[in-house]
Order: sequence, then structure tokens, then C-alpha cells
Amino acid sequence: MGIGTSIFLIALGAILTFALDASVGGINLDVVGWILMGAGVLGLIMTTLIWGRRRQAVPVATEQPVEYRRVEEPVEYRRVEEPVEYRRVEERRDIAPPL
Repeated sequence: MGIGTSIFLIALGAILTFALDASVGGINLDVVGWILMGAGVLGLIMTTLIWGRRRQAVPVATEQPVEYRRVEEPVEYRRVEEPVEYRRVEERRDIAPPL
């Protein structure tokens, strides 16, 4: 639940509790309003706690390496490029492909 949803639940609960003077058979709208306001406040607290932890600064090491060296393979380990062999491939359309 986000901050917007929590505020919406609080506002809807306040409207049902304080501004509305209607009765629905078997449902007390004042109690429904208080429940919605409580859910909105709880959601707002939970969202604030979760987002507060995500936005904490994380220390990053900024030390630079002491030395840079270029590492090369010895001559005897280097790959020798071999010539590529090409073959002609023909597609047959008179038979079905294998399944």
C-alpha cells in the first residue's frame, strides 16, 4: 500500500464517519469509517517505515587500486586463427522437415 492509497483510505473513512448521516441495513457506517481510517493510518506507517529503510545511504569504498598492470598471454598460449571451411547447403522443399 502506498502513501496515496493510505491517504485515500483515511479520507474515505473520515467522510463515512463524520460527514455522512445515512443508515444502511445491518451495517454501521461509522464503524466502517473508523476501520478504514485505522487501515489508512496503519498503511501510512508501514509505507513510511519501508520506504525509510530503502532510502538510507550506503557507504561505498572509494579507494583506488595501488597499481595497474596489463596482463598479456605468453606467445605459446595465444590462439592461432585457423582457416574457416565453408560448405554449400541446399534446402529440399519436396520432403517435410523432421519432427
